Amino acid sequence: MQHSMPPLSALRAFEATARLGSVTAAADELNVTHGAVSRQLKSLDDHFGVALFAKAGRGIALTPHGEKLQIGVGEAFDRLKDSCAALKRDVEEAPFTLACPGSLLARWLIPRLDRLHRELPELKLKVVVSESEQPGTQTDASATLAFAEPPWPAGVEVFELMAEQICAVASPQLAAQCDATNPESLLANKLLYTSSRPQAWPQWASAKELELAQLEAALSKGQGFDHLYYLMEAAVAGLGIAIAPRLLVEDDLKSGRLVAPWGSIQTPARLCLWLPSQTNVLTQPRRSEPLAEWLKRELIVPRAEAEKETLQVLQNQDLMQQIMASSDTHNRG
Repeated sequence: MQHSMPPLSALRAFEATARLGSVTAAADELNVTHGAVSRQLKSLDDHFGVALFAKAGRGIALTPHGEKLQIGVGEAFDRLKDSCAALKRDVEEAPFTLACPGSLLARWLIPRLDRLHRELPELKLKVVVSESEQPGTQTDASATLAFAEPPWPAGVEVFELMAEQICAVASPQLAAQCDATNPESLLANKLLYTSSRPQAWPQWASAKELELAQLEAALSKGQGFDHLYYLMEAAVAGLGIAIAPRLLVEDDLKSGRLVAPWGSIQTPARLCLWLPSQTNVLTQPRRSEPLAEWLKRELIVPRAEAEKETLQVLQNQDLMQQIMASSDTHNRG
């Protein structure tokens, strides 16, 4: 013979009423109406076939059957509350694991980790290198910080942080041999690139209105690298002109190890904080939001500096065109 359980909502109404000794008090605690609690209690009487409460003056009191049920239900709800509290505590105290591509981790995040730990100590951040170039696929990570292009897959929480900007960079010595007002001049040099970002040079060349055939010819004589770290070191050593996300060369540009004479261009990609689809939708977004806001604040300065430099490049190019036009007019005169 099978013994069905009554609804949990009815048992919850019974536990609160028995503990508080009042239907009205139970309704207030459960944030429901007096009538809703009364109906739940009536459903339990019908389920067991006995009365669980009896009138006692102006109030109610447990019957012997009700007292027996209260012992089991009270203990069960106490254990349930303890289990929920323990689980909540474990989740909130567990480290927040942030996956990040090695290049983004080494060249941008690590120099800022100390400040991040100081400003968000409650996050208990743990950083790991991403296992895949595709963000949101690492199931053991609380979130992934990476560049990616929309549209975003369904069921994934994505915090967009900034649009990606890429730039062609070179050592100051090599850049001095190029024409900063003419992007085409860099094609005479060896072009450096990474195998993970084959679209970078074509995107940059298209934005600068360069002939793709000329770019392909230059790339065929260029040098590829497996990792952006080696790409940047090759550029610093003057081995050629590299293409890279502006964010990842920001510190090199500030220090003067590299220069970007031709400014930056924006790509369709975005730097995003990804939450995997199986993430606890109530807990992780709440822990991710402070991190996303912190990242946005950190990214304000690089974004502003890139826009300022690009504007300066455009102004220099306009000035050079005006000088050339004036020179042509003078020569004809």
